[in-house]
Amino acid sequence: MRFAINHISAPKLPLAEFFAMCRRLGVAEVEIRNDIPDVLGTMTPQAVRAEAEAQGIAILSINALYPFNLWSGDLPDRARRMADYAAEAGVKSLVMCPLNDGTRVPHSAVVEALDAMKPILKAHGLVGLVEPLGFPISSLRTKAEAIAAITEAGDDGTYRLMHDTFHHHLAGEAEFYPNRTGLVHVSGVTDPALAVGDMLDAHRVLVDTEDRLNNILQIKALLAAGYNGPFSFEPFATEVHDAPDPEAALRESMDYIREAVA
Repeated sequence: MRFAINHISAPKLPLAEFFAMCRRLGVAEVEIRNDIPDVLGTMTPQAVRAEAEAQGIAILSINALYPFNLWSGDLPDRARRMADYAAEAGVKSLVMCPLNDGTRVPHSAVVEALDAMKPILKAHGLVGLVEPLGFPISSLRTKAEAIAAITEAGDDGTYRLMHDTFHHHLAGEAEFYPNRTGLVHVSGVTDPALAVGDMLDAHRVLVDTEDRLNNILQIKALLAAGYNGPFSFEPFATEVHDAPDPEAALRESMDYIREAVA
């Protein structure tokens, strides 16, 4: 297996320092963001590309286009601008997250959004990574729902699934789709008092021995079924972001996962 690192794993590091940390960890694939930290809002795509090329880094994705499944308002314009940025920065894909506020979005609207987004992605040579969010209030909770919409929109390789171990667990999914998966996000939850339905992004830490999301079983299942892409760390918890030595924390989690999977 191989690892990637999402910039949210060490959001206080400027991009150049983040890339350098990743290389010291033996990781050459990363994800950048437009929120925590907001690389898109603070750096030009040309500067991002130059830094990545200088350090031998491949940028897998930008996180994230939200909410991708309601193609209205300013979303089309934001989608085009993000795609422009990605292409200029040398990014390979865009993460696409659904509306997550309790509003129901019908299947037909999801398909409509995928149909509308497809020519934008194709024109820029990008893949759309569709990431179901397993929260009870999510408008697209499961990978099965996402696959149904992708299939109806025409499954020509423009879209791939994002398998997120946190959201897989929250949604109560049992099925894995390794051949449809473009990237895997890993994070853990360790608080023993939390009910699954109460788990939030703020509880997502690095994977260790106390993990409640069955990350190791999920990773083993994906690998056994033929997934050969990277596993990218995506912790949201403040204690991870404020860690005095994020490099050491990531190394410890990587070592644990490798040993447990082996």
